[in-house]
Amino acid sequence: MNDAVSLCLTVNGRDHEVSVPPRKLLSDVLREDLGLTGTHVGCEHGVCGACTVLIDGAPSRACLTFAVQMEGHEVTTIEAVAKDGALSPFQQALHEAHGLQCGFCTPGIVMTFEAYLRDHPNPHAEEIRDVLSGNLCRCTGYQAIVSAVLKAAAMLREARA
Repeated sequence: MNDAVSLCLTVNGRDHEVSVPPRKLLSDVLREDLGLTGTHVGCEHGVCGACTVLIDGAPSRACLTFAVQMEGHEVTTIEAVAKDGALSPFQQALHEAHGLQCGFCTPGIVMTFEAYLRDHPNPHAEEIRDVLSGNLCRCTGYQAIVSAVLKAAAMLREARA
């Protein structure tokens, strides 16, 4: 028996009423019920990081989270990062540093580093690589992503000054 549960999800600042099976994953609700397909599903084991979203501001794996756990929490997806058509500093830095190729892993990496840069204004390459180890990318070789994080951190420090 798989009775649906009605819940209110707050995603990207908007409330959404959904009725879902209790074991439906947040990644599936985002993609299938809310049409937010920027959250990608790769390994479905929490290893690749493609499904990373922010839950109450912290990076979390949407493929390991039941949607029913999210009532009362704020979920932020890649769709909310660019504001009024303008890329975030990290998205702009990824573009300028050629830090993405096929783009499959990009939403998870962006979400991871949006949170990281908020809390770490002066990152070092070794720290960045450690954080980046939770996101698998088959295309870039990672150096351009590390360069983009460093560039974005500098842009954000400059903006705060």
